[in-house]
Amino acid sequence: MRQHRLAAAMALVGLVLAGCDSQTSVKLETPAQKASYGIGLNMGKSLAQEGMDDLDSKAVAQGIEDAIGKKEPRLKDEELIEAFASLQKRAEERMKTVGEENAKAGKKFLEDNGKREGVTTTASGLQYEVLKKADGAQPKPTDVVTVHYEGKLIDGKVFDSSIERGTPIDLPVNGVIPGWVEGLQLMHVGEKFKLYIPSELAYGAQSPSPMIPANSVLVFELELLAIKDPNQAPSDAEQPAETK
Repeated sequence: MRQHRLAAAMALVGLVLAGCDSQTSVKLETPAQKASYGIGLNMGKSLAQEGMDDLDSKAVAQGIEDAIGKKEPRLKDEELIEAFASLQKRAEERMKTVGEENAKAGKKFLEDNGKREGVTTTASGLQYEVLKKADGAQPKPTDVVTVHYEGKLIDGKVFDSSIERGTPIDLPVNGVIPGWVEGLQLMHVGEKFKLYIPSELAYGAQSPSPMIPANSVLVFELELLAIKDPNQAPSDAEQPAETK
């Protein structure tokens, strides 16, 4: 199945690359040209996430050109199958290496961070510090809450932020990643916490998006604005820490 996705991705990239000898020859004026660029950009991001960063763009373009021109394939099916398997294996090895490096860096970060004054580590391994105190109610797992948040990796890169969008979101306490489920129940309405979430309480060895690599420790500034009626559905379908 993954080989089919890879083949489709290569084909789409090839469609964009075909006939383009350099960046200077690409025009991005018409809607079709802009859409074509967008397809290439999105597919490039997807391939990068899959670890497919050693593709030969000229070979991709040649394959598309041969297919459109109904020319005889330059490689046999057996050769293509072997090549796809080899490429996939290398990509998986690279992704495994990245995951291992992230796990090691995350462990050291949490060890050092847990020694800082004001940082509390719970039994699960979740770390938090209180940035702003309040004495409002505390949410239960069945509650729907309104929050503002900003999520970062340990290198400071922001991967999601309701603050940047300027709109808080509603979400069910028991419908998010474990680190949020626990952290939200420690908070009172009006408080602002900084959560340091081990990968085991986030997405683990999975990479939910190109912005969040496997085994990433996630750092959230989280403000609990309100507790809503648990029977009221979230008003925003986008849930940044949604359980996978």
